[in-house]
Parts: sequence; structure tokens; C-alpha cells
Amino acid sequence: MVTRRTFLATASAAALAACTSPEAVTRRAGATAPVAPVTPMPDHYGAITTEPFPIPAVPAGVVDPRLWRQQVANPYPGEAPGTLIVEPDNAFLYLVQDGGRAMRYGVGLGAAGFSWAGTATMQYRRKWPRWTPPDEMVARRPEFEPYSIANGGMPGGPDNPLGSRALYLFQDGKDTLYRIHGGCEPEYLGKFVSSGCVRLLDQDAIDLHDKATDGAKVIVQPSEKANTFGAVY
Repeated sequence: MVTRRTFLATASAAALAACTSPEAVTRRAGATAPVAPVTPMPDHYGAITTEPFPIPAVPAGVVDPRLWRQQVANPYPGEAPGTLIVEPDNAFLYLVQDGGRAMRYGVGLGAAGFSWAGTATMQYRRKWPRWTPPDEMVARRPEFEPYSIANGGMPGGPDNPLGSRALYLFQDGKDTLYRIHGGCEPEYLGKFVSSGCVRLLDQDAIDLHDKATDGAKVIVQPSEKANTFGAVY
């Protein structure tokens, strides 16, 4: 069974040497540096048990608070309510709302060679969608063959890479094969590590699914940062 984690390779972290001034050295024997308190997650990132499949709570201390779902002043007053705007280099997705407000979500994006930018239409939405990797992906990763388009894809569920919800992007009536979807593991939110799509935490994917409207305009801005990262699946 292919799980979400098989899509994300664990990168080895480089060791960093810290430069410390003599004044910063604690002289009291046995003293340790204070541990910063972990900021609790908002209630809307708690476990969800009312869905067909359980969605676990997002653990505290993993997601940068700036990426938490929140209502903000609309930075795109020229766009109509209902428009979706993705800012890859800020890892934000905005849903324009009435009254000069917007709902902002943290997202994960596609890595170098897999990212996409442009203006599209959100043609339709799906709950617990079926995942059918395109033939190009199957060619790169033969282990996905059982879930190919010819084989009917992978049913929705907790191991499905699309997660709890998916929004399908079309251009000129044709499927772009790019999605806005759930299934983002918290530690990868805000990073360029996927094979192209815009990923949200499942809690946020459900919220966006319920607030979005079929036929909405979607703007995905080009990224400069994506070219500095390597695709890991």
C-alpha cells in the first residue's frame, strides 16, 4: 500500500556550528537553557471523528503559527469574492470574501520541475477523492502502477495522497491535472516537496471545500523559491 509518507523523502539535515560569545556561556554548573513553551494549536485543528475516515489532531509545535488558518484583510481587493489566490513563495492560499476580508490558509507546494503557475477555474470539488496518478508519474514511479488511470486509481481514505478533499483545476475546459487538496503532513506545510499540487492540512481542506464555489477563478502565482528545491517524489 502506498501511503502519503512514501511520497516524501526524509532529507538529512546539515549540522550547524553555533558561535557563542563568552557572555552567553552559563557559568552556573548544571544550568540548562529554558525551554520555550509550545503554543497550543487552535481548536479547529483538533481531531475530526465525524468524517467517513478519522482525521487526527494536528500536533502542537509542528506548524508555524503564520500558516494557521485565519481571516485577514483582503490583499487582493481587485478580485471578486470567491476567487482563490495561491502565493507559493509565502506558502499562502487566499479565499477572497465579502467585506474586504479573506480566509488565509497555509499550504505546501510543488518542488522544482513540478510546480505550476497560471490562472484556472476550479471546475468541481470532491470529498475523499479517488487518486489516479497521471501516466507521466507512473512512468517515473512504477510502484504506482496499481493506482494508474487504467487500473481505476486508489479509493479515498486515510492513505490516499489527496487526503480528505480535492479541488480540480481546469484551463479552457481541460483538466490541468493539478489539484488543491488535503493530505499534507504537518511537518511539510510551507515547504516545496511535492509533485506539483497545492496541499493543505485535512482540516483546512475541508474548510476550503465547504467555502469554495464550483467555477471559481484560481490564480497560482509563479515561484522563485521552487527552483531552489529538489522534487522528492
